[in-house]
Amino acid sequence: MAKTGFVSSIADQSEDFPGWYNDVVLKTEMASYSPVRGCMIIRPYGYAIWESMRDELDRHIKRTGHQNVYFPLFVPRSLLEKEAEHVEGFNPQVAWVTHAGGEELSEWLAIRPTSEAIIAEVVKDWIQSYRDLPLLMNLWNNVVRWELRTRLFLRTAEFLWQEAHTFHATEAGAAENVAIGLEAYRSVSEDWLAIPVVRGRKSRAETFPGADYSHAIEAMMRDKRALQAGTSHMLGQNFAKAADIQFLDVDNVRKHPYGTSWGFSTRMVGATIMAHGDESGLVLPPNAAPKQLVIVPIFRTEEDRTAVAAAIDALTATLDGVTTASGPLRYQVDWSDASPGFKYSHWELRGVPFRLEIGPRDVASGQGVLVRRVDRTKEPAPLAGLAAELPKRLADYQKALFQRALDFREANTHSVDTYDDFKATLEADGGFLMAPWCGDAACEKQINDETGATIRVIPFDSPDEAGKCLIDGRPSERRVLFAKAY
Repeated sequence: MAKTGFVSSIADQSEDFPGWYNDVVLKTEMASYSPVRGCMIIRPYGYAIWESMRDELDRHIKRTGHQNVYFPLFVPRSLLEKEAEHVEGFNPQVAWVTHAGGEELSEWLAIRPTSEAIIAEVVKDWIQSYRDLPLLMNLWNNVVRWELRTRLFLRTAEFLWQEAHTFHATEAGAAENVAIGLEAYRSVSEDWLAIPVVRGRKSRAETFPGADYSHAIEAMMRDKRALQAGTSHMLGQNFAKAADIQFLDVDNVRKHPYGTSWGFSTRMVGATIMAHGDESGLVLPPNAAPKQLVIVPIFRTEEDRTAVAAAIDALTATLDGVTTASGPLRYQVDWSDASPGFKYSHWELRGVPFRLEIGPRDVASGQGVLVRRVDRTKEPAPLAGLAAELPKRLADYQKALFQRALDFREANTHSVDTYDDFKATLEADGGFLMAPWCGDAACEKQINDETGATIRVIPFDSPDEAGKCLIDGRPSERRVLFAKAY
């Protein structure tokens, strides 16, 4: 379909996906560049989408017994360096405060890249007995990781996120919490954002610094690249030992608790754009869309305007009582003085799920023209019954968007058995490649060095399947998921 109006200034998605993405973010006024290198300003439309997923995730977290807390933005260098593997993993991205109050600091302060180190130092005074466990904390805050290459929402020097931190008396209790965190992310991604994900375990090379293991969910974007949509980490006793956190267990023996941490960030706003968007801009899931319905009045004369306005007033009186899966119906009547065509393009760009066009002929017949953003289908919709129908229409739209993304992922997931086939498929088709791997980090590194693909996860639902490693031919127990990723 040919682009019209200001949408024609958006880069072609199929030819320049990064350019398309940046154009959409900027032209929909979701975010702007900041005077500070690598940082962004999140504008109201983008922040509303973040608030939607943030609030839904917060509901999941609180239902599982976690409580929100806040810890300082600054982390003393001595604390960050207590866990050697942890600081080694983050050191290149840490921003340091060396001067304050006009003087050089006696100890540098890291601007929080994550909070494990400072939390471990503090909670050792809170955890004295097994009765103090589990300790289930959640933070909503900002962090700084000094990225060399940045992209709005996906990778910025400062970003907003959620980080849960928990402590448990047993390893089994901690493992259960790792699963709780991952399930919360799966639910928000799939049920709220309509983004299908693959759940699995990270390879050792991709594991969070300082963790025993990491679980993650991976999603496919419409350029067939992978995006890590959430991670949940088993920290074991590593941070507890580094901070000397001990508790008296039920058997009267002093022990180190087991820890977990899990994180979800504003990159999921970018994921929502890239998983659903098309050549005309955003395609938003109704649950997260700032506006679920826009009403466009169509008229030429003042007499027509009066008739259309009366019909819209009668309609909105019924819409104000509509409740959808994500709360009260979010709608807007566009009375701006732009042309109808401009309004259509404006709201299509912003991904509003439904547009209702109402003109004088529609008023005469007691209906409007309802347009679905995802496929642009049009149908007459009686105004009298529309309020009652909208919750189901929005729910069906949400399901259809998820199914479309799932079908796209399945169509672009390939099983390969040899390295030659791997390279050829990755070059020609991209997407997710399910391939055998022996478990050796050297083989994993060679594939990454030569192709740019990484092991995204070892899927939980990948069945036992004897094979031979792509690189050295050694036995492989199951296929793992490779892809080029953001």
